Amino acid sequence: MKNDVILDVYDRPSAKLWFGLSFQHLFAMFGSTVLVPILVGINPAIALLSSGLGTLAHMSVTRFKVPAYMGSSFAYIAAMQLLMKQGGMPAIAQGAMTGGLVYLAVAVIVHFAGRDWIDKILPPIVVGPIVMVIGLSLAPTAINDSMFVGSTPAGKYSLELLAVSLITVIAIIIYSIYGKGFLSVVPILLGIVTGYVAAIIIGKLTGMTIVDFSGLAKAQWLDLPPAEIVFVSYKWAFYPSAILTMAPIAFVTMTEHFGHVMVLNSLTNRDYFKDPGLDRTLAGDGVAQIVAGVLGAPPVTSYGENIGVMAITKIHSIYVIAGAAVLAVIVSFIGKVSSLLQSIPAPVIGGASIALFGVIAASGLKIIVENKINFDIKRNLLISSVVLVIGIGGMVLNITYGTHNLQVSSVAIATLFGIILNLILPQED
Repeated sequence: MKNDVILDVYDRPSAKLWFGLSFQHLFAMFGSTVLVPILVGINPAIALLSSGLGTLAHMSVTRFKVPAYMGSSFAYIAAMQLLMKQGGMPAIAQGAMTGGLVYLAVAVIVHFAGRDWIDKILPPIVVGPIVMVIGLSLAPTAINDSMFVGSTPAGKYSLELLAVSLITVIAIIIYSIYGKGFLSVVPILLGIVTGYVAAIIIGKLTGMTIVDFSGLAKAQWLDLPPAEIVFVSYKWAFYPSAILTMAPIAFVTMTEHFGHVMVLNSLTNRDYFKDPGLDRTLAGDGVAQIVAGVLGAPPVTSYGENIGVMAITKIHSIYVIAGAAVLAVIVSFIGKVSSLLQSIPAPVIGGASIALFGVIAASGLKIIVENKINFDIKRNLLISSVVLVIGIGGMVLNITYGTHNLQVSSVAIATLFGIILNLILPQED
C-alpha cells in the first residue's frame, strides 16, 4: 500500500465520513451521467438508477475488489440518437444489451485465450481516430443545441440562447482550469448550474421562456422510475440495426476500460488484470450494460471522473464507491430531481456538449500522441484518414430486406473499416 493513501481499498470509513465521501463521488459522476440521457431524450432518473445498480453489479462480478463507478457512456450517444428515431427506447435497450453481451463474449475469450489478440485488432492507430470520430461526429448536435430551440419565436437562431451556451462552456473551462480540490473534479456539474442560472436571468431580462418550470411544479417528490423498465413498459420487436450499430462501439469502449483499469492499478498499487482478472472486470462492465438496457437507460462504462476523485482525495475505499451507488439509486426515486434535470434548457446542454464532445475528440488525439504514431508511414496515414472521413462525414448504411430497414451508423462503419485496414495492410519498417 502506498504511504500517502488515506483509505485503502478495503478500509471502511466512519458513518459520518462515509456519507460525505460517497456524496462527493455522486456529485463527480452526476453531471455526465444525467447529460447523456438528456441528449438522447431519456429520463435522467433512469440513468441514475442504472448507474447505481450497474456499479453494484460490477462490484459483485469483480468480487468487490475493484473501486470502479459505472456511469452513462458518451461513446454511444450518436448511435442512440439514431436508434431513438428508428425504434425508440426498445431499440436503444437492445443495443445496450448487445454491447453488454459483446463484453461478456470477450471476457470468456480472454479467460481462455488471454488478451493479446485485442491489441492486434484494436491498436492505437485504429482506436485513436475512432475516439476522435465519436467526439467530432457529435459536433453539429452541440452547436444546434447551443443556438436553437423550437419554442423560440419563429424557431430561429437566437443570440440570447447563444449567450447562455457560451456562458456555460466558459464556466466549465474556468472551473476546470482554476478550480481547486473538489471544485476541479466537478466542472461539468458546476458549469451546467452556472448556465442554468444564466438562462433564468437572461430569460427574465429579455422576456423569453428559456427555462420551463411547468414540469417541476407538477412532479411528485416520490417517483418510481422502475415503471419505465423496458420489459414492463415497451412492446418489443427485433431491431437488427441496434445490434450492428452498438456492437462495434463496445470494442471502442473496451479500450477505455483497459485504460481505467491501468490507472486504478497505479492508484491502488494492485494488479487488477490478475486479481480479480481482466475477464472479470470485462464481465462486470458487460453485466452493468445489460442492467442498463433492461432498465431503459444508456449503456454504462467505468468513469474517469470518479477515478479523478480517488486520485485527489487518496481515498480508494470500495465502501465509498458502493455508498455512492446506493445514493444514486435513492436520488433516482425523487421525482422533483428528475423534473429539475429535464428543465435544463437546450443551450445549457449545448454549451456543456461543446466542452465534452471536444474532450472526447481530444482524447483520441491523446492516444495517438502518447503512442507516438508515425504518420510518415503510409499505412498509419491511410487508416486514420479513412476512419476520420467516414466517421465525420456521416456515412450511414441503409439496408432494406423484407419489412426490415437496417441502418448502420457512421461510427460503426468507421470502426469496421479501421479494423479491416489494420488487419490487411502490410506493416512497414
